[in-house]
Amino acid sequence: MSSLLDNLTEVRERISRAAGRSGRSERDVRLIAVTKTVGIDVITEAISAGLTEFGENRVQEALAKVPELPTNISWHLVGTLQRNKARHVVGVFSMVHSLDSVELARELDRRAAAIGVPIDALVQVNVAREPQKSGVAPEGAADLLRAVCGLENVRVRGLMIMAPYSADPEAARPWFRQGRQLLAQLARMNLPGVEMEQLSMGMSGDFEVAIEEGATMVRIGSALFGRRPAPAGRPQPEGKGEGAGEGANADAAMGDAGGERRTQL
Repeated sequence: MSSLLDNLTEVRERISRAAGRSGRSERDVRLIAVTKTVGIDVITEAISAGLTEFGENRVQEALAKVPELPTNISWHLVGTLQRNKARHVVGVFSMVHSLDSVELARELDRRAAAIGVPIDALVQVNVAREPQKSGVAPEGAADLLRAVCGLENVRVRGLMIMAPYSADPEAARPWFRQGRQLLAQLARMNLPGVEMEQLSMGMSGDFEVAIEEGATMVRIGSALFGRRPAPAGRPQPEGKGEGAGEGANADAAMGDAGGERRTQL
């Protein structure tokens, strides 16, 4: 456990320093511990160390873990969500970071209404227009919000931003800044039922820059739990697997027969 505690102490110190540089407190930044491929015993240690918010990329992996862990923690889905997996998400995750279509929002709303448990969501914006990643284009975010603001059981709380991978954290700064500016622009719409207060951006390799640019949530995996094993011959970049765009294939077997895979924008 000492390694995890040491890593957590270091991450919290880095969050605090980055928050200070942006004129904020570390209390203004929520640490989402991303537990992709992390075992129950290690997650239990993380809970004992004081972590309370956890993120998973794959619905199937989360469903195997959640029943084995305490109920006084919250779960965030930070990976891509296909519409035919919505029934597995409501009642388990407190927030979905990867809302990117009206159809997905309506399905979440329908499933949440059926069990009487609303769900919070962040709109994923593909600021860099990377073809391999999900998310709406920046110019499409306002239309999506207008279309979903009337849903009673899906509560939009902000945006999720992923910058293109780079070994240089500073390369992410323009994308994170664009995300912050877009959040402010969308907040000025004052849509009913929409609270544009949360900005989920930054992973292990670039979270300090993200905080400096206004992140209120950071999704940290490898900086806490160590590098994940990579497939043979494929090195694992730092922070890979800590946000949407990962894990869609692994969940494909869970869907309803004939369930569609949404086009990644």
